[in-house]
Amino acid sequence: MSARLLLVEDNDAYVENLKEIFTDLGHEVRTVGSCAAAREAARDWVQVALVDLKLPDGDGTSLARELKEENPDSEVILLTGHASMESAAASVRAGVWAYLMKPCAVPDLLATLDKAVRHVEAQQEKRELARRAQVAEKLATVGTLTAGLSHEIRNPLNAAALQLSVLERRVRKLEPGVQGPLLDPLTLVRDEIRRLEHILQDFLQFARPLHLTIRQVDLRLVLEKVLAFISTDAERRRVHLTASIGHPALIAGDADQLRQVFMNLLLNAFDAAPEQGEVRLTTETDGDVVEVHVDDSGPGVPSEQLQRIFEPFFTTKSKGSGLGLPITHAIVSQHGGTLTVSRGPLGGARFTVSLPRAKSPQ
Repeated sequence: MSARLLLVEDNDAYVENLKEIFTDLGHEVRTVGSCAAAREAARDWVQVALVDLKLPDGDGTSLARELKEENPDSEVILLTGHASMESAAASVRAGVWAYLMKPCAVPDLLATLDKAVRHVEAQQEKRELARRAQVAEKLATVGTLTAGLSHEIRNPLNAAALQLSVLERRVRKLEPGVQGPLLDPLTLVRDEIRRLEHILQDFLQFARPLHLTIRQVDLRLVLEKVLAFISTDAERRRVHLTASIGHPALIAGDADQLRQVFMNLLLNAFDAAPEQGEVRLTTETDGDVVEVHVDDSGPGVPSEQLQRIFEPFFTTKSKGSGLGLPITHAIVSQHGGTLTVSRGPLGGARFTVSLPRAKSPQ
């Protein structure tokens, strides 16, 4: 079980020894030699901190309390070469996980660290389960409301669109010099009505269970059709779109739903990439799984948003329902695949769709 460890110690030789041991066990280790550096390094990152009691610019016990306040789910192991009843009692009040004497036997240190890591993981899993329960409760409410409200919303939208079309035709019968000031606001209203229709459609699609028509699909053909359709959009947005699609790969899936998946991911990548930026679609095969990567040269997904990016109604866009990625995630999941996000080779985000290849007939 790997973890993000912060080692706060000003003895260089001791630091190097511990770092080598922890790294060999698969942990990600940051090392600092002062309280000030520890505060900066630990921000929204550390899971377990190993802190020396005596540091050049402060007391390890006080630092432990600060680290716990900054990262409530983290744990602190306090290390000291000069133990006393007072420092032990202070460490308990600071909420440290363990108080160990230096030099500490490696098996004892690793056993203590392992217990701390397991406790942190358990607390994070508990919090994630609670968050998912809240999301599930919200979704149940949304499904009920959407079914009842969709009819009430769509009717006035259709009526407004019809009357707007009538008004536009009447305006176009006027003198050309008069049309301009009147057509501009009409165009704005028409675009906003279309946006509302798209949001309503997202709600309906998300609330209703997906019905897939499963057939044997050549994923390469699906991607080629998406790229052909979306290429003009890339040109309009001044984004350089490239693709490298491998050999034909047969997937048991719904071609229409899969097209929507890759259309959504590419459009999101266009939004993220700067003008004259790059969006790249690539495929690779790993055993019985085909992976499709969508990379962009944008700023990437901030670490604090990674856990919520597929959560319904979570969005960083000024316009949007926050349902595009959750719908995409749901479609991929129903195909028995996974959708993940990470830092990509272009410097921005990389969304990876992993789908199982269709089994060859016996």
